[in-house]
Amino acid sequence: MAEILAIKPAAVEGPVVARLDKGVLRLTLANPPANALSLAVMAALTAELERAKADKAVRVIVLSAAGKVFCAGHDLKEMTARRTDADHGKAFFAETFAACATLMQAIVRHPVPVIAEVDGLATAAGLQLVASCDLAIASHEATFCTPGVNIGLFCSTPMVALSRNVSRKHAMEMLLTGETIDAATAKEFGLVNRVVPREYLNQIVTKYAQTIASKSSLVVKTGKEAFYAQAETGLADAYAYTGRIMVENMLARDAEEGIGAFIGKRKPEWTDE
Repeated sequence: MAEILAIKPAAVEGPVVARLDKGVLRLTLANPPANALSLAVMAALTAELERAKADKAVRVIVLSAAGKVFCAGHDLKEMTARRTDADHGKAFFAETFAACATLMQAIVRHPVPVIAEVDGLATAAGLQLVASCDLAIASHEATFCTPGVNIGLFCSTPMVALSRNVSRKHAMEMLLTGETIDAATAKEFGLVNRVVPREYLNQIVTKYAQTIASKSSLVVKTGKEAFYAQAETGLADAYAYTGRIMVENMLARDAEEGIGAFIGKRKPEWTDE
């Protein structure tokens, strides 16, 4: 498992390396060259996300990767090796996809925002990882694809996150052709927020993260939870639900402080309450 280091260079070897600095927890996939989502990698990443939920110092999470590949998806060699099992790997395959679903939902349901910093190839479940994050910023060199159809394994689980980020036509284009798209096309499709030069990627992601970290963590948590909850309901139910959330938010101490600071033309002092 990765070790969390406070304001120190990440020096721990393992499938996931964690570094906490000024409220921003950077989780780096450190299993090159493919940074594949083996069971061990998914368990490590899920554990770090769970640990971060209990750490009040963590206000934003950045998900990045070491090497030239952001994430090549599931570890196909690991999965293929289990075809010799008595059930031809069925139980292991089920365990793998269940672990992946748990990981992706842990990102979406996490109380703090998660930003994907993408430099390199994000394919299949690796693309699913990017699409599951709240924000995604990519370098000009980043590429994306759901190539399962090319190898006889349709990207059905990556499709869940993909289809919740881009239009149906764009999702089906990627899923049916299996072709790789560049970063500019990914932005056009709505898969990533921004595309920046590689040399500025870390700097820009850090700026985004620190900007969000400066907000009230209570308000950000409330907003993120409400965003995904309302998106899963009909229009009338969404307004009824978010109306209740707004009332509760207005009664929070940070709302009173923030509005008072705005009216008084001063900087707010958040208590995260």
